[in-house]
Amino acid sequence: MAENKTRQRTANKRGARKGLRRSKTIALKKLSEDERLEVAHMLGDLDLLRPRDRSECRSGERPCPFVSCKYHLYLDVNPHTGSIKLNFPDLEVWELAETCALDVADRGGITLEEVGELLNLTRERIRQVEATGLEKLRDEYDD
Repeated sequence: MAENKTRQRTANKRGARKGLRRSKTIALKKLSEDERLEVAHMLGDLDLLRPRDRSECRSGERPCPFVSCKYHLYLDVNPHTGSIKLNFPDLEVWELAETCALDVADRGGITLEEVGELLNLTRERIRQVEATGLEKLRDEYDD
């Protein structure tokens, strides 16, 4: 009984996550060579179908099927390590409310809470990322 209450308190601390599982990261080195070749082959074929610019993408099908696009909200790829972060490990692409960060940006400003829901992160983590980004911009333009 006490163990159940401890789990419940832990879950309540993550209330901003609204019951979603934490994101899951797949390290590139965990993929076999055959899996890497298969992914490379599939991406090569998809590049022919992928929109070339935003005007083609804007009128494309939704949810967007191109999860390898850097603006897709389903997964993120770390350019330094090649690891893949699944933002919504319990959902399929077609189950997401939004799939394209550019579509969200076209609609205008949204709250930290809404950004957190789109990225499966807490509002506080979004605030931290925003502060870091603004500081980098200030450092770049102060030079």
